[in-house]
Amino acid sequence: MSQNDPRNAPRNDPSNDLQRIIDFRISFARRQAGEVREVPGGFLVLHRQYERSHEHNQLHITGPADPEGLPELADEVMAFLPHRRITVHDEALGLISVPALEQAGYTHVTEVLMVHTGPVPEAGAADVVERELGPDPHGLLRRAVTAQQWRWMPDADEKTVHDLVERRTARRAGAEEVLFLAAHDDSGEIVSWADLYLEPAAGVAQIEEVATAEPYLRRGYADSVLASALRRAAAAGCALRFLVADQDDWPLRWYGRRGFRAVGRVHSFSRF
Repeated sequence: MSQNDPRNAPRNDPSNDLQRIIDFRISFARRQAGEVREVPGGFLVLHRQYERSHEHNQLHITGPADPEGLPELADEVMAFLPHRRITVHDEALGLISVPALEQAGYTHVTEVLMVHTGPVPEAGAADVVERELGPDPHGLLRRAVTAQQWRWMPDADEKTVHDLVERRTARRAGAEEVLFLAAHDDSGEIVSWADLYLEPAAGVAQIEEVATAEPYLRRGYADSVLASALRRAAAAGCALRFLVADQDDWPLRWYGRRGFRAVGRVHSFSRF
């Protein structure tokens, strides 16, 4: 793709980008769920096959709701689960819900929605990125993600790690096209990876879970994966390309240096 390609042009910050992102995320949550239950102010997603994945077993608040009533609502609709997880998609509602939920024992995380506004990177000679098609025939991606999951969670049990690795299978149903991208070292081992969710009809793409195995950090592999995801999204006609970053974690600044800027925030609450 040349630098003159219109898909490389910086975005003009359409005022509806934030709402389009929220709509995409809500749709993705519903489509990948094993079961969806409507509740006052939102919906509950469940996936019994991946019960340790809070992403797939959580309460989404999407409409008007009583902040003081959220703890009770979560206890009622998630009573059969060992955890509580609530995502409030409206930034203002999420903020005013913090006191009641923290008092009820929840941990609060602010997630920043970031849109790519810079030019789409050109392919570099050092990029070694390819698409993972269908089930991973050699187990390379599964092996890499599993090893890194154990590094992140050395005290976890087998079931938790299994669910966090295998939940990618459920994500395939979340968007029109779901790609798993990976960078390889010279020996062919996967050393960095990311999810790419494409909805060309809506012109929206999400990049998710950009990660590098710890032994391969600071070698440019994550840059290669991220650049490949941006190129693929642009080629699919997705002019709105976004990702989600923890407001208090270092990747927020890393993405900022690569052409992403914040357009909004959502609030996530967890209790174990």
